[in-house]
Amino acid sequence: MIIRFSSIGDVVLTTPVLRCLKLQVPGVELHYLTKLGFKILLEHNPYIHQIHYLDKHPIAKGYELRKEHFDVVIDLHHNLRTALIKGVLGVKAYSFPKLNVEKFLAVNFKIFKLPSIHIVDRYLQTTQSLGVKNDGAGLDYFIPEPDHLLEFNGFKPKENKYYTWAIGAQHFTKRLPNHRVIDLAQKLSYPIVLLGGKEDQVNAAIIAEALGKNCINACGQLNLNQSAFMVQHSMHLYTNDTGMMHIAAAIKVPITSFWGNTLPEFGMTPYYGEQHVEQHVVEVKGLSCRPCSKIGFDRCPKGHFKCMAHST
Repeated sequence: MIIRFSSIGDVVLTTPVLRCLKLQVPGVELHYLTKLGFKILLEHNPYIHQIHYLDKHPIAKGYELRKEHFDVVIDLHHNLRTALIKGVLGVKAYSFPKLNVEKFLAVNFKIFKLPSIHIVDRYLQTTQSLGVKNDGAGLDYFIPEPDHLLEFNGFKPKENKYYTWAIGAQHFTKRLPNHRVIDLAQKLSYPIVLLGGKEDQVNAAIIAEALGKNCINACGQLNLNQSAFMVQHSMHLYTNDTGMMHIAAAIKVPITSFWGNTLPEFGMTPYYGEQHVEQHVVEVKGLSCRPCSKIGFDRCPKGHFKCMAHST
């Protein structure tokens, strides 16, 4: 059983573990434990036998899962809840190194002891004792046929050249401000499709009005798979450090990513495996306040937001 409860990007980043285990361990049956809200990310993955959901207290869930008679648990979340589940199951378990101490030192004291290793490779370290190796194929994301958009409000993804721009992020300090999106988007030569959830619709309306006819606003109007399909057929994705960035890497789309309060050195940049795909990381280096968090804030703690408001 693989465990990863959240979030979008983190779940997508576990997919090489699934593929490598399934293809390299003879006869293996893979189960996955996550939260119900992330079902869409995994339900079409052909390497998974069954998905389980954290729908009750971890101890109760552990007792429920004992009937599956798992041989091994691969813990890719590694927190108190997973410890409780593993304790109840009582089987061999492998957990990935979260590097919490190293991240704490980087955020609070700007002491950088983080190893130069991507989180995907840290995930895969949990399978080494099973004889599994990184196959170099990168991430996986499977878009079901019903979500293949032939047309959206008159726009046909397969017939047009366009860029996609994922404008959202879970936290304010990871989101490029509207004026920066508008300024950069006006320099692009093809139409732009704005992607995001319902929570991004206000910002999307501001951006779309400024960009005019060369902007297609799809925020809040597509599900995650449909948004991924839009990205798949675009020339390039512009994105914050968020889940869609990792989905785009999984479907091998070129990416420009914008980094605010977090650092690429945390090990979660776009991951293409051994395939060379164009990508650009945009960040303001040399700020004494950065990183200010390993996750994000609802406002800039310093009030100036130099990491995003003035990025180039």
